[in-house]
Amino acid sequence: MTLKDRPPFSYRIRVGHVSHNPLEVHVEADDRERAALAKLWQVLEIHSLVADVKLTRWKRDGVKMAGRVRAKLVQACVVTLEPVEGDIDEQVEAIFVPEDSRLARIAANDSAEMFIDPDGPDMPDVFEGDEIDIGAAVAEYAALGIDPYPRKPGVAFAQAEQDEAVEDKRPNPFAVLKDWKKD
Repeated sequence: MTLKDRPPFSYRIRVGHVSHNPLEVHVEADDRERAALAKLWQVLEIHSLVADVKLTRWKRDGVKMAGRVRAKLVQACVVTLEPVEGDIDEQVEAIFVPEDSRLARIAANDSAEMFIDPDGPDMPDVFEGDEIDIGAAVAEYAALGIDPYPRKPGVAFAQAEQDEAVEDKRPNPFAVLKDWKKD
């Protein structure tokens, strides 16, 4: 993997260091990583990104990651474009398996159709070589927690309210038909 291909927040762990006893890992993004993530996520600023996870062996060759990711960030209000502070507090749960594992394949029936249950468990993430990147997984979970429509408290869409007021003042073109009866 070249430096250009590397994700903005990366923390690699050798799979061989993970056993059935939980390996507790604390990761925290530095200034450069937070700036790169802010650009990627299209937010104004990220004050902090911290995760505490436990890694355990899953099945024979896999690794299970479970924990919590927390972040503080600043976004632009969708109405006023003023800065809005936000918090992210997400549960993290992921399974990593080697790229050649049969656990990474979706089972198909006799007609080669694949059935995916949208409410079922996620497919395991695949890793190459002997390392998993828990930093990239933490960043993905944090990104899922970002408010897509941040708004400053008390701010409303004034244009929509004005449009409603204008509609109330317009006469209804069908009002003249209310008294018309068909004989």
